[in-house]
Amino acid sequence: MKEPITADQVRVVPANEASWHDLTLVFGTADYAARCRCQRFKVLGWFWSETTLDERVERQQAQTGAGDPGAEWTSGLVAYVDGEPAGWVAVEPRTAYPTLIQGRSPVPWKGRQEDRDDDGVWAVTCTIVRRDYRGRGLTYHLARASVGYARDRGARALEAYSMITQPGKEITWGELHVGARQVFEEAGFTEVSHPTKRRAVMRVEFGT
Repeated sequence: MKEPITADQVRVVPANEASWHDLTLVFGTADYAARCRCQRFKVLGWFWSETTLDERVERQQAQTGAGDPGAEWTSGLVAYVDGEPAGWVAVEPRTAYPTLIQGRSPVPWKGRQEDRDDDGVWAVTCTIVRRDYRGRGLTYHLARASVGYARDRGARALEAYSMITQPGKEITWGELHVGARQVFEEAGFTEVSHPTKRRAVMRVEFGT
């Protein structure tokens, strides 16, 4: 059994304070993350056919501002474990994701009536863990860090569109990039809707 990653091993920074090289190591070269580059909800239309990998990489580099500590904005956080780049979480105002706002997926909006243009609601759309660090609980650290990051930057609420996992049933990282429900529960989120059999919208309110 792999040893869990402890809090004193982890340092989480805004992505613009990480180097582009470190971010590239996290995303790797062989699975869904390396191809998507967190553009699924950023690109209008079917992004696999309407963008090339090079274009998605270029977009991600610009959105994260990686390597530019003075950047005014970044699209996520990078986690280091014992000084090594190991994880990523995408966290921004919900309005930063045009495809999400359009409601092409039933997950965010089914059973809810809410102002989709509310900049005060932020969203966690993706968590990625570098292959060598998977299965050690790093996503829990990333979820907790996203809460503090969003709150400190004025978010009124933060939500996630999590996967409901079943004990003993393996789920690929291609599906689990949205995060598991129990991860967000432990970070203080509560379920606000259950739009499909396998998905739950989780949310934490910060108040005014």
